Amino acid sequence: MEITLQFFEGCPNWKVADQHIRELVEEFPGITVSRHLVDTVEEDERVGFRGSPSILFDGVDPFAQADAPVGFACRRYVTPDGFAGAPTVDQLREKLRGL
Repeated sequence: MEITLQFFEGCPNWKVADQHIRELVEEFPGITVSRHLVDTVEEDERVGFRGSPSILFDGVDPFAQADAPVGFACRRYVTPDGFAGAPTVDQLREKLRGL
């Protein structure tokens, strides 16, 4: 399993997502993690970037909404505590186990 963290520097929420991914990797040692800085409009369009942070499991974004636009924006996630800039560790764990 590979987890890819897509982000751009203009949105600080990627750092929270990165920490949550690090915690998840401690539980699932077979996971590899890559970080993908999306820093141009061309790259944004090429990878279908739906906001920062985007978290892909083997290339699939399990949190994506079909109608979400591609573009540079801080992404919002629905968590048990309301909207947040990154999914919780529990949400990541649940998505991972569902694959």
